[in-house]
Amino acid sequence: MVGNVALWKPSRTAVLSNYYYMKLLQWCGLPAGVINFVPCTGGDMSKYVVSHPKMAGFHFTGSTGVFQSVWKQVGENIASYANYPRLVGETGGKDFIFAHNTADIEPLVAAIVRGSFEYQGQKCSACSRAFVPASIWPVVEKRLKEQTATLKVGDVQEFDTFMAAVIDKASFETCKGYIDRAAASPECEFVAGGTYDDSKGWFVQPTIIRCKTPTYESMVKEIFGPIVSIYVYEDDKLDETLAICDSASPYALTGAIFAQDREVIVKMERALRNASGNFYINDKCTGAVVGQQPFGGARASGTNDKAGTALNIIRWVSPHTVKESFCPSSAIAYPYMAEA
Repeated sequence: MVGNVALWKPSRTAVLSNYYYMKLLQWCGLPAGVINFVPCTGGDMSKYVVSHPKMAGFHFTGSTGVFQSVWKQVGENIASYANYPRLVGETGGKDFIFAHNTADIEPLVAAIVRGSFEYQGQKCSACSRAFVPASIWPVVEKRLKEQTATLKVGDVQEFDTFMAAVIDKASFETCKGYIDRAAASPECEFVAGGTYDDSKGWFVQPTIIRCKTPTYESMVKEIFGPIVSIYVYEDDKLDETLAICDSASPYALTGAIFAQDREVIVKMERALRNASGNFYINDKCTGAVVGQQPFGGARASGTNDKAGTALNIIRWVSPHTVKESFCPSSAIAYPYMAEA
């Protein structure tokens, strides 16, 4: 649209689906050379593309660590670029659901289950931590156990399958590590799941961990798998727990609150306004729809440039202003300079 040439590097675990999408764009009439599909290693992208003097911008979706390394490389090469490169990143998340004691139980349970386990929790927006008040925890726990037990884990070709395997062995090992450490920790207990099997595929059962402290590792670190950690807080410590939710994790991508008291909703939104770029009230914290919910987060979650909106498009254009004078002045001195 604006004359630039783009290089498209897919994730190594999603090359085939990206390839077919590229073929679809070509079939629809995309001219050759406008978008160049370049599957390669991250190292090659850094060596040949990120460091190139004519790189004008870098739009990234992926891990916080990789985006930080790209930003560092751009900084180290800043004197060699033809222009200052535009950098946009949508990176990690430690997304939350925070419940008040006035929350409607069934939608809350559904939001935790769906938000945590859809797509095996492999979305940057997936729910991976929750805060539930002690007064409603017994019934929430009971329903979480019942609902999680109904989820079928297996072959995606079977339409009644809710959850499949995680993406690769590395992801499996990451999930396994968190589960094993939680099993050995006196700070944790399993509400559901806690098992895994790689005998045929990389399967991790939908796992719910109750943590005694809100700063236990699975409450603050990104996992990117079907594991959600829950901290049960005392009802009279709402303000304190809201502050912990805001500060315990470096991420700020998505978050949701559940409450029926409107004054409490306003209070919670104000307390958590910097904890997420996408905020949900009485809904799960994942599933943003392009064109309806501009998506992006801040802090360690990215540059919050809201992909799919005009806010993002503006980042990739370079304004050119023109002034034309139809009655150009021939004067040099200003009127105030004349003697009275």
